[in-house]
Amino acid sequence: MIKIKIRKDIGRKRYTGFAIASFAAVALVWFIAAESGAVGEIFLPKLGNVAGYFIESLKDGTLWANTSISIYRITIGFIIAVILGIPIGILVGTFKGWEAVVRPLCEFIRYMPVPAFVPLIMVWVGIDESAKITVIFIGTFFQLVLMVADDALSVPDDLINAGYTLGTDTWQTVFKILIPAMMPRLMETLRMMIGWAWTYLVSAELVAASSGLGYTILKSQRFLKTDAIFANILLIGLLGLITDRIFAIVTKKFFPWADGGR
Repeated sequence: MIKIKIRKDIGRKRYTGFAIASFAAVALVWFIAAESGAVGEIFLPKLGNVAGYFIESLKDGTLWANTSISIYRITIGFIIAVILGIPIGILVGTFKGWEAVVRPLCEFIRYMPVPAFVPLIMVWVGIDESAKITVIFIGTFFQLVLMVADDALSVPDDLINAGYTLGTDTWQTVFKILIPAMMPRLMETLRMMIGWAWTYLVSAELVAASSGLGYTILKSQRFLKTDAIFANILLIGLLGLITDRIFAIVTKKFFPWADGGR
């Protein structure tokens, strides 16, 4: 009997092989189910039809246009959430007064469904690009504040007390000890939150959109074009995976001692 140890490293090549095999297995099941007719094409399109949609969309330029505008909306919404959320999260995780004011409010708001805000956002900021960006921002900001606060709280008290012992004041301790110590976990938090941002793309493009990957999915739904729906869903997943890998590589590059980053 083969003994498997908890969290034992299996090696980079084996890890990559298992990952590729899992994707290949899903593709094979999809191919068999669609080609055999076991699942109707209206529910599961053939892989060839999905590939054909990709090729046609590349030829007529719609795929590039929709992808670029969706990336723009995700990037701007996420950057605004990061610029505001990280400082507030650090304050919440560092000072009890900030925690008392901000954490309960964020805990409350984060459970509200983001699509429910769409009618209000249209009233607040209109129906232009700022509305789509606002949806992405709302979907990530409140969760980001709480996770950054937890990252700050993860820094051991012994490390902070050591700084005080060596003569640092409060803000020196925050900037020279707490923030550097929490950076590896903060990068993992940002890596997770960019994934959340991609999941809110379709909701963001509910707001009077005429372009974007999410808009294309919604438009295709009206005409039951499942090949277009699956193609754009797969593309969103691929773009999300690429951004995830970028964060993983950056984390591994600057914080090689930190866990994660596979």
